[in-house]
Amino acid sequence: MMRVNIYAMIVEKIVYSKKFLRPFLVKKLDKMLHKVIVEDQKKNLKPVMQKKYEFFMTMLNCVLKNIDKGYISREVTRKLIKAMVKNALGKDPKKIKEVEKKYGKIIPAFIVLSPTSKCNLKCEGCYAAVADVKFKTLPYETVEKITDECYNKYYQRFMTISGGEPFLYKDSGKTLFDLWEKYNEMFFLVYTNGHFITKEVAKKLAELGNVVVAISVEGLEKETDERRGKGAFKKVLTAFKNLREAGVPFAISVTSTTKNIDILLDDKFYDFYFNKQGVSFMWQFQLMPVGHARSAMNLTLNPQQRLKLYRKWEQFMKEKKYCIADFWNSGILSDGCLAYGGEGGYLYINWDGNIMPCVFVPYYVDNIIDLYSKGKSLTDALKSEFFRRGRKWKESYKKKKGNWLMPCSIRDHYGNWRENIATPDIKGENKDAEEALRSEEYRKTLEKFDKELEELTVPIWEKEYLEK
Repeated sequence: MMRVNIYAMIVEKIVYSKKFLRPFLVKKLDKMLHKVIVEDQKKNLKPVMQKKYEFFMTMLNCVLKNIDKGYISREVTRKLIKAMVKNALGKDPKKIKEVEKKYGKIIPAFIVLSPTSKCNLKCEGCYAAVADVKFKTLPYETVEKITDECYNKYYQRFMTISGGEPFLYKDSGKTLFDLWEKYNEMFFLVYTNGHFITKEVAKKLAELGNVVVAISVEGLEKETDERRGKGAFKKVLTAFKNLREAGVPFAISVTSTTKNIDILLDDKFYDFYFNKQGVSFMWQFQLMPVGHARSAMNLTLNPQQRLKLYRKWEQFMKEKKYCIADFWNSGILSDGCLAYGGEGGYLYINWDGNIMPCVFVPYYVDNIIDLYSKGKSLTDALKSEFFRRGRKWKESYKKKKGNWLMPCSIRDHYGNWRENIATPDIKGENKDAEEALRSEEYRKTLEKFDKELEELTVPIWEKEYLEK
């Protein structure tokens, strides 16, 4: 905690320093971080820690550039440093140990919550698509209880909000702004299509200072409108403009598919968002053929395309200092799979209250509404055999120095997931997820992908990570 707070102080000094002093302070922080993260590292692989160090410095670089351009206000930056660095990252180790002593090391570091399935768009291959059912929304009372449990019981200070479209959430006269205001010491990352980020909404986000949005795009105008509907791209640019004027940093989120892979391998895509639009960081999610997205198998990348994106990610971190995280090519940054809770992990709760290991593992045993009605909690869901098996696999894979270029338990190791992690009592989040469990054709397709990916990535993992 003390070390994180020192870093936070230095970052604050860098932000508020005069421009001529900044290079000196950045160099000082750079040197300090490299020593602590890479040079003094004894437990983890040094090439892995080098990537983590590079990622942190790219994020600092992007934020500083946007502050200098006037896209991020110093006041909002001050609030975010407190919410994200001091609170979310700088948690007291003694309190963490107290939580672990009470509940065990099954408690997740954070959760992802999708409080509503309601959305104004119908994107092809969306994991959260709900074309076969009516929109559903969790009661605000439940959303608040989940957050309170995370905050007070598990000492969590970070939560990701997804959807559906989060800015359409409303129940009992409450919106997510009520939640963000009440839990103002938590940091919230919100995935949104950006269509509802008006000037007023951007101003509210600036006032809060504990919420950052990641706005979905598919490429430039052609690709975004093709998947998200005509005019979607222009609405995104309007959201960017509103956020810049309010001084609020923002990110983009892009789903990598066979339709946009070419532009995602082109520098102009990244230059446009990072240099011209003021994006501070970017998340890439390769389309997962799970849940409703199973019907869009033709959109999934092949192993060769995935490897090309991995090399692109490496290039941008080193050469252009763009802050990008690629799900799953950046599994190195998270020490492999994050699902199933546990140390450094997370879990996912959807609009029905179903508790799943990950957004991309659409299977569950427990439901939070049912658990609460019985006087139980998230802890009980984490103790299920399904979650226990998932954590056991993660720990074993990490201990054996498993290939983190193939970090995902279900996408990259589907055969093992079916044999050793899935339990007889799991239920699919939707009809497509249920059918996938019974489809041998689906299983063969994923296992073929995994074998090809393994042949491509194992030599890289062994030569560039294990042997160095």
